Amino acid sequence: MEKIYDIVVVGGGPAGMTAALYGLRNGKSVLTIEKSVFGGQIVNSPKVENIPGFVSISGDEYGDMLLKQIQEQGGEAMFDEVMSVESDGDIATVHLDLGEPVKARTVILATGTVHRTLGLENEDRLIGKNIHFCAVCDGSFYEGKTVVMIGGGNSAFVESILLADIVDRLILLQDLPHFTADQKSQGVLLSKNNVEAHVGTKILGYECDGDRLLGVRYLEGDTEKFVRCDGVFLAVGLIPENDRFKDVLDTDKAGYFIANELGNTRVRNIFVAGDCRTKRLRQVATACADGANAAIMACSLLNG
Repeated sequence: MEKIYDIVVVGGGPAGMTAALYGLRNGKSVLTIEKSVFGGQIVNSPKVENIPGFVSISGDEYGDMLLKQIQEQGGEAMFDEVMSVESDGDIATVHLDLGEPVKARTVILATGTVHRTLGLENEDRLIGKNIHFCAVCDGSFYEGKTVVMIGGGNSAFVESILLADIVDRLILLQDLPHFTADQKSQGVLLSKNNVEAHVGTKILGYECDGDRLLGVRYLEGDTEKFVRCDGVFLAVGLIPENDRFKDVLDTDKAGYFIANELGNTRVRNIFVAGDCRTKRLRQVATACADGANAAIMACSLLNG
């Protein structure tokens, strides 16, 4: 007889594994499917200091602990890529890239996002070392140093305001002819003495000495410039990994799943959690909260 799980969680980041944990604690059979690495994007941060209960922990270690926790609760976990999900409202079918389709009474999509990058040489190997996305997570590494923030929207300014209180010098590079952040944020950041801002720039590349970042080359107008720095923070957008599920769930213009705070969607037995859904704040703490909410909603449906 074909096995039907109570809950299948798609995505092994903090949202997905918290959802799995809450499902297991409610006595449900749970399978978590992850395509690359358990822990999600947090594994790229060598030192994280904003997770409740940990003074400091590496993202990789945190991901391992999440996986161990759900496994010790009796949860199943597997590596595969989910290609699509379909549901008749009672039973959902999860189609995999490598394995056979999986049946579930409920599905929680915690597919997350990926940070948009510039696609420049050396970028991939520097991410997590000298290139970062989160000032709260990694800003403390650059106390008294020089950093470059690439971006000019609200996210870039929020991150930069945090960084400016840590670093010795912050250089903000925006490709558009003007900043798009709200005026209040612009006023706060640009009034700081250690902040230098440039618009109408184009990033040309990262200069390196082996694995060490030396600085950033960029065009300002027709002039090529080079700025020495110790680190780079990218705030050029997020890409939700939801394309394969747009025929099942509604998304907004940016591609995020449309759902309420509890993770409910228009499909009764498919829930969403974490960075992949419409929300304001995308942090580990809010991802865990989303996972708990979605799992509780799934369990409520299962319990009738």
